[in-house]
Amino acid sequence: MTELSLVSQAAFQPGNTADIADALMNASGMRIEIDRRRGRAAGINPAGRFESQERVAFDDGWHTLEDMPPFRTEVQVEKPRTVITRNDSPDIPFDRSINPYRGCEHGCIYCFARPTHSYMGLSAGLDFEAKLFAKPDAPRLLERELSKPGYKVKPIAIGTNTDPYQPIEREWRIMRQILEVLDKANHPVVIVTKSALILRDIDILKSMAERGLVKVGISVTTLDRKLARTMEPRASTPAKRLEAIKTLSEAGIPVAVMMAPVIPALNDHEIERILDSGKAAGATEASYVLLRLPLEVSPLFRDWLLQHYPDRYRHVMSLVRSMRDGKDYDAEFGKRMKGAGPYAWQISRRFEMATKRLGLMRRSLHLREDLFISPNSDGVQLSLL
Repeated sequence: MTELSLVSQAAFQPGNTADIADALMNASGMRIEIDRRRGRAAGINPAGRFESQERVAFDDGWHTLEDMPPFRTEVQVEKPRTVITRNDSPDIPFDRSINPYRGCEHGCIYCFARPTHSYMGLSAGLDFEAKLFAKPDAPRLLERELSKPGYKVKPIAIGTNTDPYQPIEREWRIMRQILEVLDKANHPVVIVTKSALILRDIDILKSMAERGLVKVGISVTTLDRKLARTMEPRASTPAKRLEAIKTLSEAGIPVAVMMAPVIPALNDHEIERILDSGKAAGATEASYVLLRLPLEVSPLFRDWLLQHYPDRYRHVMSLVRSMRDGKDYDAEFGKRMKGAGPYAWQISRRFEMATKRLGLMRRSLHLREDLFISPNSDGVQLSLL
């Protein structure tokens, strides 16, 4: 390995995240050429934290970099044995979720799910945005799991890790098939997305909403189209997301406007404007999550920040650390979503005052759980007793 490779690997050892970005940015050649990553948020593609080697592209004098192909979206089929993921986290309002895809073409630079790509031997950087995994068996597996004796009904969350309506859903249509299974079984579901593609499934969602079985959260991180384009390059524009809120709301589907994440000194000044816009579009609930920078997300975000907002780099990171006990991230339950300290309190208070003024509720709608029909019960509604 080269000296650069050794530096990079040392930086990516767990527990050393505070110095990762400095090592990467001081190592020439780490950043991928703009022509190869056009339309992507990440500027680097470091090896995952479990890898023993790092490969770095550099010009050997023969102009070989000019022949390197651009990062194009590739989709592989993943064959899981189960599709419902369980969790017992005390600060998450659901105990089960479904992820139709692994990786996300939206490419949001702040995405806390990026480190999961390391389990596949891939990078949390550009690989996360371009090398995706689809689970076409998910609808069949879901039907099987819902049919198990003793299954207890609770709302299933979809979109809490990667977006179920990312661009490849247009072709794969896995999310729509999952909704068809849930609709048939009268099973409650909560959906989170940044994509206006959700409107494609408004027929199913409207039918489920009439039975009190669905709630949708549309994430609006900024109203600044330029910021959105660089920060989440392949997600729907802010205007399209507000339009989706309006269309869903008019169809009788409960919608929440979500500001996730709130980034200090970058988009936190928009809290009130985003909530105002969401309310005007028809949202009835609102929530927010503070910027989270676990593991590889920290150097990726810091590199992006230096590329696009170098004048704000020190200020942004200083505020982040002031809310994370001096670190880039604190995963402690109760703190990881909202942070701690005076600045975190200020954000929380502003959000609370704005939602109260607008009459926006905070996770108050409860979905029905008493209508469930097991997929293998031949239409006989099961008792919850």
